[in-house]
Amino acid sequence: MSDTPIITVEELSVHFPLRGHLFGPKPVVRAVERVSLHVARGSFFGLVGESGSGKTTLGRAILRAAPITAGSVTYQDEEVRYELRTLRDDALKDYRKRAQLIFQDPYAALSPRMTVRDIIAEPLEVMGLTKTRQETDERVREIAAMCRLNLEHLRRFPHAFSGGQRQRISIARALVSRPRFVVADESVAALDVSIQADVLNLLLALRKDLGLTFLFISHDLSVVAHVCDHVAVMYLGRLVETAPTRKLFATPRHPYTRALLSAIPSLDPDDRGRAQKLEGEIPSPTNPPPGCKFQTRCPFAIDICRRDEPALETAGGEHEVACHRWRELMDDLAAAGA
Repeated sequence: MSDTPIITVEELSVHFPLRGHLFGPKPVVRAVERVSLHVARGSFFGLVGESGSGKTTLGRAILRAAPITAGSVTYQDEEVRYELRTLRDDALKDYRKRAQLIFQDPYAALSPRMTVRDIIAEPLEVMGLTKTRQETDERVREIAAMCRLNLEHLRRFPHAFSGGQRQRISIARALVSRPRFVVADESVAALDVSIQADVLNLLLALRKDLGLTFLFISHDLSVVAHVCDHVAVMYLGRLVETAPTRKLFATPRHPYTRALLSAIPSLDPDDRGRAQKLEGEIPSPTNPPPGCKFQTRCPFAIDICRRDEPALETAGGEHEVACHRWRELMDDLAAAGA
C-alpha cells in the first residue's frame, strides 16, 4: 500500500433539490456535506454508518454517478490525473475504465436474459476495449478464472447460480475493464455469513494480484474490521471520525463510533447488554439540526454541541474526530477504567 492517494476528496457536498413544492424555497436533501478524505493507493478503505448516512451517495459521487454540488474529487494514478467536476467526453470515458462499481444486490444487478459470458463482456464492448470477439473472449475467460468461475459457468444464465456465485459474476464484470479503483457498495450484505467470508477473501486476493484500491461501503463493522486498512465513519452526510482500522476499534473517540462498535454481536455472555442504545433515528437530511448533527441522539450533548458544529480535527497520528467533547470523554473513560 502506498501513501500516495488515488482519490482525494475536498469539501465535497452533494445536494438533491426536492420537486413538487409550489411556494417558498424548494427543500434540499443534503446527502453529503463538506466531506474531505484521502484514499491511498492499494488500500482497502472502509466507509461505515447507519442507513441514510450518505455512504452510497459519497461513493457514487466519487464515481461521477451522482452530481457534485460543491467541493472537488481528484483521481490520480501513475498515468493520469483527473478533476472529476471538469471531466467531459473522452476523459470521462477513460475514467469509467479506471473506476468501477460492485453493486450490493447480486440478484438485481445481472440481466436474466444474458449469459454470464455476455454480462462480463458487455463493458468491453461498450467501452471499445477489445477489437475482436476472440480478444473479448480471452479477456472474459481470464477475469472469470481469477474470480473462480469456470468455462461452463460462462454458458449459463444468472438464474442457475447461487448468491455468492452471482456476486463473483458481478465482480468479474466490474474488473474486466482492468480498473485501478473499485467502489464495493455493501457488496456482501445480501449474502450468508460463510459466503461473505469467501467473497471478502476473493476481494483481498484480487487487490493483491491486480493492484486494486477499494472503497468498501458497509454498515457491518465486523466485516470492516476483517478487510479494511482505514475506516471513515459517516453520520447524516458528514464524517465524524476517521482512523486506521486497528486504532479506530481500539480507541474510538466519537460517541457515535463507540455506539456502533458496542453493537457488534459477541459470543461472550459477559458482553451481553453492553451495547449503547441510541434513542431516536437519524434526523431528516432536508432539515438537519443546528450544531453537531449527532446532538439529538448523543447522551453527552451540551449547549456548545447544540450551537456550534464541530470541525474534523486531529486526535493523534492519522486519527481525526469531529466532537467538541472528545478529550474530556476520553479522560472520563480512562478514569473509569482506572
